[in-house]
Formats: sequence, C-alpha cells, structure tokens
Amino acid sequence: MAKIAFIGLGVMGGPIAGHLAKAGHEMTVYNRSIGKAKRWAEAYGGAVAVNPAKAAENADIVISCVGTDDDLSQIALGRDGAFRSMKAGGLFIDHTTVSARIARQLFVEGESRGLHCVDAPVTGGQAGAENGRLSIMCGGSEPAVAAARIVMQAYTTRIVHVGRAGAGQTAKMANQICIAGVVQGVAEALRFAQAAELDLDKVFEAISGGAAQSWQMDNYWKTMAADSFDFGFAVDWMRKDLGLALEEARANGATLPVTALIDQFFADVQAMGGHRQDTSSLVRRITRA
Repeated sequence: MAKIAFIGLGVMGGPIAGHLAKAGHEMTVYNRSIGKAKRWAEAYGGAVAVNPAKAAENADIVISCVGTDDDLSQIALGRDGAFRSMKAGGLFIDHTTVSARIARQLFVEGESRGLHCVDAPVTGGQAGAENGRLSIMCGGSEPAVAAARIVMQAYTTRIVHVGRAGAGQTAKMANQICIAGVVQGVAEALRFAQAAELDLDKVFEAISGGAAQSWQMDNYWKTMAADSFDFGFAVDWMRKDLGLALEEARANGATLPVTALIDQFFADVQAMGGHRQDTSSLVRRITRA
C-alpha cells in the first residue's frame, strides 16, 4: 500500500480519495476549505494537511483533482505547492481537466526535480466517481502511467495511455466536444417530440435502443422533460472545458464550428442563471412550441 497525498476533495475528488482509503492506502488530504478535509477524514480516516506541501512531504504519490489551470499551478508549483516537498522518484497524478499546456509544463518541471507526472483527466461524472466506474485518459511516460495505473484501478473501469505529456488532456477535450454535440441533439429531439405532442416516455423507449442511444439520452431525457437540471456536470465547468478545446484548436489548426456554436448556447444558459445547472439545461434555451 502506498502513502498518498490527495489534493482537492470536491464532488469528484472526495469520492475518488474515498476509494483509495477503502483500498487500504495511507491517506493525507488537503482541501482549500479545511472543513471539507476534516469531514472527509472523519468519514474515511487519514490525516489532514494545512497546505499541499505538507500533504506531499512524506507521500509516495500525490494526486490532485482541483478546478482550473491556476488552481493546479498553485497547488503544484506555488509557494506551498506539492512539488516543493515531493521526494525524487515520486509520482504526481492530476485528475483535473485543464489545458494541455499546463500538463506539459508540469511534466517538464517535474522531470527537472526527478518527479514522474501523469495528466489523467477523468470522465464518468459524479456518479462514476462515487461508484468507482470512471474512465481515465493518460498522458506521460510509459513507466509513470504504469505506476499510476496500479492505484487508479481502485476507482476506474477503463484506463488508456493516450500518449506523451498533455495527450490525456487533449483526449479529454475530444470527449467534451462529443458530449456537447450529443446533449444539444438530445435537447432538440425532446423539444421536437413535445411539439409533435408525442408521449415522451414512448419516444424514449422507441429510440433509446437503437442508433440514437447515448449516455446523455439515457441519463438526461427524463430529467430534461421534467425541467430538472441538478444531475451531474455543471454548465460553468463545461464552458471552461469547451474553452480549453477551442483554445487548443486554434493552436493545432482544428476546426470546431459546432463546438463553438454550442459553447455560445451554454453562455445563453449562464445568462439565464443556469451556471450550476447540469449540461442538459441546454434545453432551456429552446422554446417550447
């Protein structure tokens, strides 16, 4: 069993860290809100650190799951960041969805300190984190990803080594591009069925077993129909992720016209007050017939 420092105990990080504790690893946790860290430790055991550096100083592995590029930079490279106290040979795994640029920066910074870094964004949502059924796309060296795989299997059903540093983050951008398009399609289909005065339950039964089936349809059709948008990934976070994808596309020359359009649709939902509603709230901006 490893000594693990876990940084960031939000809706994804908290459950992931919980699976590691249940697997028998020795856990030290840090969260910007110390109260959340203390509540996690009461539930799962382990120690609470006052900053990322303290959390990491005796750890074999440091795992982060925070919010943005700036958050990640602060907890890794800041004055009290984990890289300042990690031992040479240590492993840093980041589950945050961030830019490929900062993933590559952490790889270079880590390499200069004798650390092994893996960018490992996850997909599967809050339910996947709670049930230990996440999928992870990894960037980094083969030995680093192999070492990370040993601990990550406690909360995953699929781990794929996509390529070198930053590749995991770029693959996650592709994931979010797919999700955005599918959610918009499901929203339009639902409004179309409503306009035709069809029984929405019957429509779902008819189309969810064929080529139109998707995770978004299975999980959001009924909640969309009920105007309930409190299940899963928030609009604010999706806009952050699509912004990363659009920025990367400008750098690599890809063309993302539909993604850019749906990003603006999410901006409309934000303007309607839907910042923390889940991504299926895209349906709100489509007027009922």
